[in-house]
Amino acid sequence: MFKSKLRGRKLSLGSWISIGNPSTAEIMARAGFEWLVVDLEHTAIGIDVACEMIRIIDLCGVTPLVRLTSNDANLIKRVMDAGAHGIMVPMVCSADEAARAVAATRYAPKGTRGVGLSRAQGYGASFAEYLVWQSDGPVVIVQIEHIAAVDQIADIIAVPGVDGLIIGPYDLSCSMGIPGQFENPDFLSAMDRIRGIASNHPFAVGTHIVEPDLQLLQKAIGDGYTFIAYSVDQRMLDVSARAGALRFQTLIK
Repeated sequence: MFKSKLRGRKLSLGSWISIGNPSTAEIMARAGFEWLVVDLEHTAIGIDVACEMIRIIDLCGVTPLVRLTSNDANLIKRVMDAGAHGIMVPMVCSADEAARAVAATRYAPKGTRGVGLSRAQGYGASFAEYLVWQSDGPVVIVQIEHIAAVDQIADIIAVPGVDGLIIGPYDLSCSMGIPGQFENPDFLSAMDRIRGIASNHPFAVGTHIVEPDLQLLQKAIGDGYTFIAYSVDQRMLDVSARAGALRFQTLIK
C-alpha cells in the first residue's frame, strides 16, 4: 500500500503534471511512475480537467495526488470525491494548518469532510468500502515552504494523518531573504534541520527535482529523500524538444 510505503520510508518515485490535458495524464501514467501530482497551484488546470486527469491516472494503476491551490477544505472535498488518493498542501506553517488539511480528507467523527456520492464512492455502489478507506487511507503531504514552518517542523510532522513533507525550495529561500540561493549556508542549514528532525519519525521526506536530470535524482536518493518527484511534464517536453532540434541543427551544418 502506498501510504504504508511512505510511513516506512521506502523509496518512491513520482512526477508532476502541469499541462492540463487528459492525454498528458495518460502518457505520464504509462511511463512507469508510482504516483503523479496534478498541480492546481501554479497552473491553469481547472477542476473539470483535474477530475478527468485523476480518473485516467487511477485507471492506469498509478496513485493520483493533487497539489491544491491552498489549504481549502472545499477544494479538498472536491478532488477527494473525484477519486484523488491524497493531497499535497502548499505553505503549511503550523500544526493547526496541517491538522485542518487532514480533517478535510476524512468524514466525521475523524474529520470535517462532507459526505457525497461521486467517483470515489463508486457513484454510490462502493460507499461502504470507501467509508472504511477514508478513515486512514488518504495521503496528506505538507509542503514546507517558509522559514516559519521550519521553526514549527517538529509539531507539524507530529500531526496524526500527515504522511510526508516536501520542501518548496524557491518559496523557502524567498522567505529567508535569499531567493534562489540554494547553496547559501543558511538555506542548507534549514534543509538539514528539516531532514534531521523528520528522520526521527515514520515519515516520508520529499523533494522535487524540477530538471529531468538523472544525476540530480541519484543525489536526492543519496541525500536520504524517499518521496521524490522527478521533473514535470513541461520541463521534460521542453528539454527533449530542444535536444532534438539542436541535434538536427548540428547535422545539417
